[in-house]
Amino acid sequence: MATTCAKCHEALEVEIGPDEDEDVEMEASSSGNNTQTIPDDVHLPCGCHFHWQCLLDSYELSKCPHCSTEIVSSPPSTSQQQIIVNLTNEGGYQEHIDIFPLLQEESYLRAYPEERKCRAFLEFCREGDHQAIVDLLHSCSEPAGEDDDDLDIDEMKDADADLPNKTPDEILRYQDPIGDMQSGLHAAAANGHREVAWLLLLLASQLPESEFPALVYQEAAALGIMREQQEGKVDIRSLKDSFGQSAEDIAKEYGVVWNGWIGNGRLAIR
Repeated sequence: MATTCAKCHEALEVEIGPDEDEDVEMEASSSGNNTQTIPDDVHLPCGCHFHWQCLLDSYELSKCPHCSTEIVSSPPSTSQQQIIVNLTNEGGYQEHIDIFPLLQEESYLRAYPEERKCRAFLEFCREGDHQAIVDLLHSCSEPAGEDDDDLDIDEMKDADADLPNKTPDEILRYQDPIGDMQSGLHAAAANGHREVAWLLLLLASQLPESEFPALVYQEAAALGIMREQQEGKVDIRSLKDSFGQSAEDIAKEYGVVWNGWIGNGRLAIR
């Protein structure tokens, strides 16, 4: 069994520091080494082993960065690509984990770092985190501050400091080039997040104001956002994925959660 990383030739483990949430007072009073060693082993189908970060640093397309063996496979009856590995990390030993989506995302961000906020926006839509979406949109026009409670947003501000800034309109209407050109509204529809859908319709569609429940405006006010003039802007309901599907087409596949939303113009322009 391999005991070292194929890239750096170090032991398949990594040292981590104390938890970021650990009390500052405890850190100040500690006189010893606060790091701990945990396993860090990605076992590729070709047999090579890597640290996770070493694999990210050297991964290119579909081959092992050490032995050049093809490591991408496709399940029967589908064209979807996958890289099935065995992982050993702080969570223990895990078999048959598909890391292709993570590697694809990392490769894309390295090629297009200016789209980091857009990628985060899509993830928040998938997760149903409307508060994070609002914080992200606010971050487009506000400088990073020490009092910002959302560490991930602050990190993105720092990472994007020397890159062209994405506007809220660009983020709201972003379509995923490595995810079938789905928009945030598609992502919300696919994951059953009605609150996110209402938020996106409020901020990026020409759906008449009379179609929004009063609660939507109340929640928007509580979040510190307001609807801007939408005339002349792309209506998010008009965006289609690479299969020509609207967000409404996606919602039809996910049943009762979208009852009352189909056929009335909320998720597609009629």
